[in-house]
Amino acid sequence: MLKVSDINVYYGAIHALKGISFHVEEGEIVSLIGANGAGKTTTMQTISGLLRSRTGSITFRDTEISKTEPHKIVRMGLAQVPEGRRVFSTMTVQENLEMGAYILSGKKGATTAQDLEMVFDRFPRLKERRRQVAGTLSGGEQQMLAIGRALMSHPSMLLLDEPSMGLAPLLVQEIFDCIQQVNKGGTTILLVEQNAKMALSVSHRAYVLETGTIVLEGPAADLLANDQVKHAYLGA
Repeated sequence: MLKVSDINVYYGAIHALKGISFHVEEGEIVSLIGANGAGKTTTMQTISGLLRSRTGSITFRDTEISKTEPHKIVRMGLAQVPEGRRVFSTMTVQENLEMGAYILSGKKGATTAQDLEMVFDRFPRLKERRRQVAGTLSGGEQQMLAIGRALMSHPSMLLLDEPSMGLAPLLVQEIFDCIQQVNKGGTTILLVEQNAKMALSVSHRAYVLETGTIVLEGPAADLLANDQVKHAYLGA
């Protein structure tokens, strides 16, 4: 579904991504794990068109997208939930969700009202707070809203960037339960996450990034049991 081949990304003279390659099959949850500064968010932003790779290619559903504008990538069915959630803090929950559907304006089959109900069914707490200003929600509720907003664009694939950041352990579990539900509903997921144990526990496969390079890859269960991963990322 997604194939990233030999991408190199720079911030000025800083070589942030060093020829990384990986793929995501339809229906999978695939994780990118690694320490701060490893290049995880840079990878996500390059896939979604916010950054450009100097070399290589990014293919989504057999279409090359490495030079495609971000809004066109969303229209193709690839949506990102950004690090830090980035909800529109002065708008209500429902207005935030409607903004997620904005990209579908005029598109055949766009049904905002039905999509709202779909999101509210998945996140009942958002329905209770649909008229509440998003900036007053808890961190966990804002993360649910950010995921719900992305789902409003009818994505076939979600890029989730650090969904557990800043959340209490109970809320982290709730968010990861939501991620699994979204995946079971048919949405493919690429997950960037510092909480390696949680990420690997819900993923089918994973890649380990270190200073812009993929150093390990394989089935998530194998990486959970890997001594190198245990020592570096699982506190074991």
